[in-house]
Amino acid sequence: MQAKTTILSLPTQEFVNPGNRACTGCGLGIAYRIGLKAFGAETLLVVPPSCLTVLQGLFPIATTKLPSLNVTFASTAAAATGVLGALKSLGKKDINVVAWAGDGGTSDIGLQALSGAAERGDNLVFLCYDNEGYMNTGVQRSGTTPLGALTANTPIKGKLQQKKDVAAIMAAHGINYVAACSAAYPLDLYDKIKKALTISGVKYIHIHTPCPPGWGFEPRFCIKIGRLAVETGYYDLYEIEYGAFKLTAASLKLMEKRKLVPVKEYFRAQARFRGLRDAQIASIQEQVDAKWSRYLASTD
Repeated sequence: MQAKTTILSLPTQEFVNPGNRACTGCGLGIAYRIGLKAFGAETLLVVPPSCLTVLQGLFPIATTKLPSLNVTFASTAAAATGVLGALKSLGKKDINVVAWAGDGGTSDIGLQALSGAAERGDNLVFLCYDNEGYMNTGVQRSGTTPLGALTANTPIKGKLQQKKDVAAIMAAHGINYVAACSAAYPLDLYDKIKKALTISGVKYIHIHTPCPPGWGFEPRFCIKIGRLAVETGYYDLYEIEYGAFKLTAASLKLMEKRKLVPVKEYFRAQARFRGLRDAQIASIQEQVDAKWSRYLASTD
């Protein structure tokens, strides 16, 4: 069994240069820094238009110390497949090919290419940092924007549809590894990336990534908001390894406590949910409770 990483055992080598163009309090900055530590020096990144391209910066000055290929919105996974083929032709077998996209470039525009890569079984890691909207272009709704969230193009009643469950979609492809992580729990993210690197085929990692300007909270509360999402049971940390589902990290501890923070605490901490009515919050609470009842029943 893989030993759990602690802050003391985390590698000290940095693959992110000091300073970047991300917003203050950006959850992506945390996930990116820790994620690159897990992947290590022998890594090539494939990145579509997104907040990450802003964070990384433009040639010849960049935040990342690793080679990064910027591609079109829809082609991330397909381009990663091409990179794999190029490396194979050069006889280079020990380089991690990592596709890292936002929720727009994953759940919407990039889903077709990702699905194709999963079907083929390409040996790459695809990470989606999910800030639940097209934040880089002005906070428009995406497929993963939650029900009721106010965005630039759902400004009155909020989004009317449920959040798209991309991790479940990827699990339905029958790939060997799917994980749900959070920028608020970076060591859990680190350990899941390390595990993913030991498994063949497409590995999909979904990262819940709080966004201060897009979600409407003070930058200093990034970690607090991310942890509230987990502590309420609204967002779960888990992995699906060879088809076997299990809760991990803080979500697993919640199973032991058998007590969740009310979801209204999560919603009230963000301006984007100010349009949610009490009845809507009660309905969402019922859904969360039902989900966790199923979790608990599976362990009894």
